[in-house]
Amino acid sequence: MRFGHHDLGHRSAGEIVEVTLRGNAANVRLMDSSNFQGYRAGRRHHAYGGHVTRSPVQLQIPRAGRWHVAVDLGGYAGRVNSSVRVLPGKLRPMRNTPLSSVPTLIHGRSDSAARDSIDHGRAFDVFISHASEDKDAVVRPLAHALRDHELEVWYDEFELRIGDSLRRKIDRGLASSRFGIVVLSRAFFGKGWTNDELDGLVTRAVAGDQVLLPIWHGISKQEVIDYSPSLANRVARNTTNDTVNEIAAEIADLIRER
Repeated sequence: MRFGHHDLGHRSAGEIVEVTLRGNAANVRLMDSSNFQGYRAGRRHHAYGGHVTRSPVQLQIPRAGRWHVAVDLGGYAGRVNSSVRVLPGKLRPMRNTPLSSVPTLIHGRSDSAARDSIDHGRAFDVFISHASEDKDAVVRPLAHALRDHELEVWYDEFELRIGDSLRRKIDRGLASSRFGIVVLSRAFFGKGWTNDELDGLVTRAVAGDQVLLPIWHGISKQEVIDYSPSLANRVARNTTNDTVNEIAAEIADLIRER
């Protein structure tokens, strides 16, 4: 994948990197040297920033060290030029919206959810909907990280056995889970059966029976909007900005508080 690169050299914590784009909207990523090497090699990496449709955009250097800015179109056709300057001063620390501060994510279990758990036996803290292509990079590590926090996780590799009715097991998992995670990716968008799981998660979330948290993996906001405008407006986490362990820890903290 082609990308524009700006080597910022050694920078101090709190400095502000201002990136100006000319041309298409693009992905703007601020990375330290080790993560930039991973990005350049096509490996897993952590970056600050994301899909930018307006510029200039300002990103804060979180800690002292050597930093890089990469600008890319995510493999799509187009052209973009970029310029970068480093400004003194500090912005407010960059943080995700805490899950616990979002009203739709802090309701308790409804009576119908409790009845579902009784009717179907075992109750789960988390149900994970995903495409199989995302298992290695995101889903399996996330499922194990959630288990490490002592949560009951409905994940197909944990729950499905030879001879099981796939549809029945999934329906029971959906009905008896407090928290629904959907890993949105290009692979997920390309599958029909994942839409059924997503419809079930959205229905329960709208009814107040379940919390729904989308996790964006390797996609832009425009791609989510094209797939489902309502999902694009939900509080979400992004594997570009958040590690699997960070996401798991935040979900575990939220569930313990409820």
